[in-house]
Amino acid sequence: MNIFAKFLAPKNKVFYELFEKSADNVKQMGALLLQVVQEPDFDKRQGLISKMEDVEHANDELTHNLFTELGRNFITPFDREDIHYLASALDDVADFVFASAKKINFYRVNPNDIGLHKLAEIVVQSTLEVRKAVGELRDMKNMRVITDSLVKINSLENEADDIFDMSIERLFATEPDAKEVIKKREIYQVLESATDKCEDAANVIESIIVKYA
Repeated sequence: MNIFAKFLAPKNKVFYELFEKSADNVKQMGALLLQVVQEPDFDKRQGLISKMEDVEHANDELTHNLFTELGRNFITPFDREDIHYLASALDDVADFVFASAKKINFYRVNPNDIGLHKLAEIVVQSTLEVRKAVGELRDMKNMRVITDSLVKINSLENEADDIFDMSIERLFATEPDAKEVIKKREIYQVLESATDKCEDAANVIESIIVKYA
């Protein structure tokens, strides 16, 4: 039986490697996002956003590779549906983080805004916790690390909801320009959605560890 199980086991750790690379990209994009909102110069921000675009494109390729491996391998480290869901969730995080940065320069919004800074900081923390949790999927020996990260991601998402609400309230109370209200509200929304996508990834990871830990 042991010989049979060994024969069926994946010959490599390609899924773990691809997930870890994707989570690395998400973490890197979070760090670049924080630099974007802290950079007052439009052209320098554009350079950072271009770097984010390169990472986002690289992550698209990783997601494609994950789906290709899923179709190629009969035996997978965990449920095929969970592999698909996690790959999609990580790709969504990357997409929303990039979109939030891109909209800052597209709308020519001054990022010197407490709401933008706080939401960006939460995105950074969330992507760090996603990377921690994904990194532990390879052997699932440090379950406490995974569960602590999942709890933290959930807490950060709740915090982002509160900051979003307060930022919108402040925006309507202090911004006289209706166009600026519309622009900033959309950026707040995309940033908050990025934390939602981190929580989606956390939910998939939780499903995996419940089944296999």
